[in-house]
Amino acid sequence: MTTLRKVALCGLLMASTFHAALADQSKPGFQLEHADARGIELVQGKDRISVRFVAPNIVQIHGMPRGMSTRSSVVMDPHASRDTLSNLRVRTSTGSASVASSELVATWDNQAARLTIADAQGHVLVQTDPSVLMDGRIDLQHDAADPLYGIGGYDAFEPAKGGLLRQGVQIAKAGEQGYPGGPFVWSTRGYGVLVDTVGAKFELTNGHIDVTGTSREDVSYDVIAGTPPKIFTALSTLSGVPPMFPKWAMGFTNSQWGIDQQELLAIVHGYRSRHIPIDNFTFDFDWKAWGDDNYGEFRWNDKKFPDGPSGALKTTMDQLGMHMTGIMKPRIHVDTVEGRYAEAHGYWVAGKPQNPDYFSLKLVRELDFDQSAVRAWFFNDALKRSFDAGIVGWWNDEADDTNSNTQFLNMQRALYEGQRAYAPARVWSINRDFYLGAQRYAYGLWSGDIDTGFDSMAAQRQRMLSAIDVGEMKWGMDSGGFKGHPDNENYARWIEFAAFVPIFRVHGTLGEKRQPWAYGATAEKAATDAMRLRYTLIPYIYSYDRTATTEGVGIVRPLTFDYPDDPQVRDDVDAWMFGENLLVSPVVVKGQTEKDIYLPSGQWTDYFTGKVYQGGQTIHYAVDGKTWSDIPLFIREGAIIPTQPVMDYVGEQPVSELTVDVFPADHATHFDYYDDDGSTYAYEHGAFYSQRLSTQRDGDRVEFDIEAPHGSYKPALKYYLVKVRGVTASSAGALKAYAGVDALQAAKGEGWAVDHDRYGSVTLLRVAAGQTRHLTLRASDAH
Repeated sequence: MTTLRKVALCGLLMASTFHAALADQSKPGFQLEHADARGIELVQGKDRISVRFVAPNIVQIHGMPRGMSTRSSVVMDPHASRDTLSNLRVRTSTGSASVASSELVATWDNQAARLTIADAQGHVLVQTDPSVLMDGRIDLQHDAADPLYGIGGYDAFEPAKGGLLRQGVQIAKAGEQGYPGGPFVWSTRGYGVLVDTVGAKFELTNGHIDVTGTSREDVSYDVIAGTPPKIFTALSTLSGVPPMFPKWAMGFTNSQWGIDQQELLAIVHGYRSRHIPIDNFTFDFDWKAWGDDNYGEFRWNDKKFPDGPSGALKTTMDQLGMHMTGIMKPRIHVDTVEGRYAEAHGYWVAGKPQNPDYFSLKLVRELDFDQSAVRAWFFNDALKRSFDAGIVGWWNDEADDTNSNTQFLNMQRALYEGQRAYAPARVWSINRDFYLGAQRYAYGLWSGDIDTGFDSMAAQRQRMLSAIDVGEMKWGMDSGGFKGHPDNENYARWIEFAAFVPIFRVHGTLGEKRQPWAYGATAEKAATDAMRLRYTLIPYIYSYDRTATTEGVGIVRPLTFDYPDDPQVRDDVDAWMFGENLLVSPVVVKGQTEKDIYLPSGQWTDYFTGKVYQGGQTIHYAVDGKTWSDIPLFIREGAIIPTQPVMDYVGEQPVSELTVDVFPADHATHFDYYDDDGSTYAYEHGAFYSQRLSTQRDGDRVEFDIEAPHGSYKPALKYYLVKVRGVTASSAGALKAYAGVDALQAAKGEGWAVDHDRYGSVTLLRVAAGQTRHLTLRASDAH
């Protein structure tokens, strides 16, 4: 146990051990004005510092020089509640006071000028002399052994060798070309710190978090306590929840630069005739009348896509189950109607002059999306007509070369607010950088114009995980690489990797094709199998798109989220959790035939072979270096995984029966299955379907529970076909027994049967959905 933790366990109010060592650094003068059930107030003349609890596990420290309080930055959700807790426990003594919620304790010591934040167990999280806030600084002391994460990631071209751990000087910025950033640092030791600022310098050295260069003169920050998932739930509460993507966005996107209507139809029919799943085609410059006058940047190119402007192409795509999305640029042509309008209204980015566009070769200039008037104008009548005619999602490109950390954020904000005001359809977007707060605007991040090749592919792992560590749960990449042509093996392995990423898409530079059949029969089969696997998991994936909204944590979770106390995973980018129940470790080395994979504690089952591994060790996993047909994918003990039949596109057929694979553990586990209409924001008003499925094993008995559903949405779902693994049941409650699986399937109604497959013994239960059920399976061979 570290020195800091030993002292903390002796009692929160005994923290003076630290005060003596730090007193010479303090700037005495602030005194306790009062402490009550609403928090602590400190004063020094006209300067004020407030310590307020905004949630049981969130305490806000706000330094107000001369009593000044300014508006929160764009990082903070403007629609979040500004109420503070008022039922806190208060303890006071001469010169000190502590205020506590059920999860956090804040203690002020007048003599040492120290503010201490500890968890409910008395473990000190951080300490500070808050008077430094008057100098525009934050200086938090913590245990020097605490691993730290967040603040920023990697752009498309820098080496990503730093992994996920953060130390030294770190700049909170939006950056360029795939960079994720935000003023948020956190530790697996149970705390996070969110600073209300656009841009800042963090120095992480010798047990200090030192923050300077904040954008507000009155400095405000929040200290969050809890496990990593609880920290990110709180981050979502403070900075804003990501709206749900449309359900089709859980599927596959083919993006291409260099295409016309004839080729588009050929490609889409190519997918459909081969039964390779796809839901979205994204166009580069080609869809626009780029360079033409009269709002050419916002309307269809009727030469390349003659049926685009009329909506006839949309009708055809709708019949094929396809969506069309298009690129948007932050610049418009100067010598046009729209350019002259922008000039007259002062819409340009200051200090960024006009220059020749690399594609049209005509003069363009960049719009300043930090202006509310620009945002209101951008979703204009021409773009509305394009939206009506089939461009239903946005690929925002190249808004990362100004000095603004919020240019990209506000570009997407313009589209999000414009579309939400215009149509009920959910907003989908990808963007080329990220600053915390952008997630509120249906903001996906992709990693920029990356190279092809195995090294580039491997480096996407830490790019993705570092983006998630800073609060961006919707991440994707140009699978296959943007620049260059991947070899067949690289393509196949990249698709297998991308199938376990939040946004599943391919792209390449001008003229590059990323369809599976362009890479030979072996790669096509490997890629197609991975894509079909993704589509069987749509119910699982979509349920986690919901948790990103309700809990702040999406489908991809760094291993530190679930195993914060395991030192082996502190900087692990080789594997991640895909939801709480699957661990994936894609092959990223050419010609690999064996891969070392660390499995955390617990029992793990190979998804494809059924082989069981004990965790807490590194396994030597055989890899198929010839057919590239395997994905190292492991099922966590206790898993509950809903799947559906493979479809050519999301929603091709109504799902009346879900298969639910259950791997019961000796501790209780659950899964919240979620569904809704998949396309509108009616879920925000209660029009959804959510039902908790739970299980636990106890000797020869396995319990399986279905709780009452929540929400007003009525799905097509009629039955769950539950496969309880590791059990040959002799009884299953009041369900009718059938002689075998075929008899159970033929019966159509409720019932149960036993079987055996690659996972071993299995008991199948067909149970009506939408009802509360408790089932007890008894067996002699449960294991």
